[in-house]
Amino acid sequence: MTVFWQTVVNGVITGCLYALIALGYTMVYGVLKLLNFAHGDIYMVGAFLGYFVLHWFGGPNALSIPVPLVIVLMLVVAAAGCGAIGVAIERFAYRPLRDAPRIAPLITALGVSFLLENLALLFFGGYTRSYETNAYISLTNGIHIGGVRIDSVEIMIIVVSIAMMVGLRQLVDRTTLGKSMRAVASDREAAEMLGIDVNRVIALTFFIGSAMAGVAGVMSGLEFGSFSNTIGFLAGLKAFTAAVVGGIGSITGAMFGGLFIGIAEAFSSSYVNGKYSDLIVFGILIVTMLIRPTGLFAQRATQKV
Repeated sequence: MTVFWQTVVNGVITGCLYALIALGYTMVYGVLKLLNFAHGDIYMVGAFLGYFVLHWFGGPNALSIPVPLVIVLMLVVAAAGCGAIGVAIERFAYRPLRDAPRIAPLITALGVSFLLENLALLFFGGYTRSYETNAYISLTNGIHIGGVRIDSVEIMIIVVSIAMMVGLRQLVDRTTLGKSMRAVASDREAAEMLGIDVNRVIALTFFIGSAMAGVAGVMSGLEFGSFSNTIGFLAGLKAFTAAVVGGIGSITGAMFGGLFIGIAEAFSSSYVNGKYSDLIVFGILIVTMLIRPTGLFAQRATQKV
């Protein structure tokens, strides 16, 4: 039973990261009906930004400021930087194609994905870097129940992820911006006639979704250590799978879809074979599309008359 519960914990940790990335997919799709396949590479940029902040303050073995402060700065800089990149992508790559046939922004999204990945290769190199988390965070601390262990970084991932997911849910449900997002998602032209600044709402949607991906990139670096310019593609595909399984366009679906995919991946690695984990994850995507293509938490589409 120890292996079982440790596998559940590992799956929840990974699932929280997938959920944060999947929320960006589902927010953009909900508002624009656009699959932003560059989103996984924004997660990659977040990992780089967190790494650079870490080294600006002395690096893993010689930090010049307290560890909690440097972690907060890593998360804030990654969120702000990735949010700004998301806004720039929307402004220069997607906005001019807003009224184009749907295939055009989809192809553009793939192009932006390759652009970000290769820009990172050009400026930062293709070698693997490491956060060296154990040099400044004690991984022996945390929660130990029987043989099940949740270290301090994993606790942080769970707490930050839940806080961001709940905060996003409250923002969408209870704030003026959230109401504007829902209005634009429902009918962009009608929202514009009611005085809503559609461009501003869409830009803020990209900012929030990209910021969450940036935070996920930093927390992934802290948890798994190594990263490179290629980590975004596969993580983005798995997060997209999570969004589809949960019901793309549904915030609740993205949360539960991320956790489901993370747990499925963890169990396939522990009980089947790690080599087949990707096969199982994408097999879930195919089965979902065949059985319930709208996802588990999809909302009923509103018919316009």
